Amino acid sequence: MLSINRTAMRAAATQTARVCGARSKHTVPDLPYDYNELEPVISAKIMKLHHDKHHAAYVAGLNAAEEKYAEAQARNDVQAQVQLQPLLRFNGGGHVNHSIFWQNLIGEKRGGGELPAGALQLAIDKQFGGLGELSTRVNARTAAIQGSGWGWLTLNGDGKLDILTTANQDMAAAAGHVPLLGIDAWEHAYYLDYNNVKAEYFKNIWRVVNWKDVARRYDEAVAQRK
Repeated sequence: MLSINRTAMRAAATQTARVCGARSKHTVPDLPYDYNELEPVISAKIMKLHHDKHHAAYVAGLNAAEEKYAEAQARNDVQAQVQLQPLLRFNGGGHVNHSIFWQNLIGEKRGGGELPAGALQLAIDKQFGGLGELSTRVNARTAAIQGSGWGWLTLNGDGKLDILTTANQDMAAAAGHVPLLGIDAWEHAYYLDYNNVKAEYFKNIWRVVNWKDVARRYDEAVAQRK
């Protein structure tokens, strides 16, 4: 009996190694600009900490949780798999949300804050009456988040632009929305620059929105609905 148990344990360990070995680990994407490009809206110090430390922590947490999940699957431990769901949701959301966030931003000298003419601009004008009103509404919703979270401009299930907030690191996609523009409302995104005056951070971040990236996401999301 002892030898059979040992054989089974070795087989399970081998299967786990194969599963974990086959899975490629997540990595923090490079910023598409220098740390100081978003100044004075967001300082290089915040960008370095935010990208190199906070985002990296989510990626490390996601990789660790996925490895544990693969091990639980290999031994058919359903209870452990269920218990790992919050870690996967939190760290996976942190990785996905920040990966969108970096692409959503660009320095003012490279077109930050400039909404190009096109389908997205027409949709914003039609639904909100212009970019100014959109930013006002998004900021109001995002400022109302209790604790930490994200403010989003999305494409909803009806194919219309929508404003959404999510708690902590929850993803817009989990609510059935396609994320177009995300605003990080966690303190680590602004506190070193704005202290407790987060309304100024929300106001200023529109100066460095990469509307070309947002418009690309919008066009792709609309095309996928056809």
